[in-house]
Amino acid sequence: MSFVFSIRRLAIGAAVAAATVGAGLAVAQDMKFFRIGTGGTAGTYFPIGGLIANAISSPPGSRECDKGGSCGVPGLIATAVATNASVANINAIKGGSLEAGFTQSDVAYWASTGTGVFDGKGKDEDLVAIANLYPETIHLVARKGAGIKSVADLKGKRVSLDEPGSGTLIDAKLILSAYGLTENDVEAEYLKPNAAGDRLRDNALDALFFVGGYPVGAIVELATSAGVELVPLNGPEIDKLLSENKFFAKDNVPANTYEGQSAAVPTISVNAILVTSKKQDDELIYNITKALWNDNTRKLLDSGHAKGKLINKETATDGVGIALHPGAEKFYKEAGLLK
Repeated sequence: MSFVFSIRRLAIGAAVAAATVGAGLAVAQDMKFFRIGTGGTAGTYFPIGGLIANAISSPPGSRECDKGGSCGVPGLIATAVATNASVANINAIKGGSLEAGFTQSDVAYWASTGTGVFDGKGKDEDLVAIANLYPETIHLVARKGAGIKSVADLKGKRVSLDEPGSGTLIDAKLILSAYGLTENDVEAEYLKPNAAGDRLRDNALDALFFVGGYPVGAIVELATSAGVELVPLNGPEIDKLLSENKFFAKDNVPANTYEGQSAAVPTISVNAILVTSKKQDDELIYNITKALWNDNTRKLLDSGHAKGKLINKETATDGVGIALHPGAEKFYKEAGLLK
């Protein structure tokens, strides 16, 4: 994946250089950079973010859309930035070091209302959505032979809850709480997915939590190289959790998503959404939203990632949990998706 993005960035850089030499300083002044915070390189946010960045970009000097060129926003150069994911992306947008970012719908709701993990930090009234993208499935992955068949079995076990600043960590705590457990009831570690996978493979970890659209690259690799078990998230404890937290929904990991997984595994999910700041220019976000949902982007999403097929214009306004950016709202109203 990093090789593909490197080639893309080289191509973008070459296009920018050629355009600047050919058209002078005026072209350079027309360029606009748009940084999209994603997540770790082993998750789903990063590759999907790369696809979207590619789709909405149209560097100076690019061929026009109707002539077989980019159908992105003229003069826009978008890049997918690897980050610590949901919470970190929201904080970076607020601080101005990112223009947009991926986040879980639950985390976005907490930020905009000043609740949950953002309790005491005030409401982020500038945080707005561009689109709902796809469901994010909560994976509880156990080492084979660890004797973990339920969340209750995590007591006393070595468990990675993901790194500070991630939405996964927040959801892992909620799930533990549903079973009457806290971080102190497990040997908690706070690792990126790749590092957690390495420790699980080496028998130094018993289980890990990860929230992301299946199939998750890190879990695919882990299932193939070490053998793992997906722990079901269902039953009365989970039903109560869903009734108290409306941003969760029932979900299933289909059979054979991961090697050795012969049956569907019940679990829960949240939505992955693309957010930005209300301070971003209305016309810019309108054009980005328009580019996101053109036919060329559809082809790119369908062929670029298994989760891309679930990213649809018809569900773009569903379950975002926060207000839409005015530019995005204008597009959806024109497209007949909002009244």
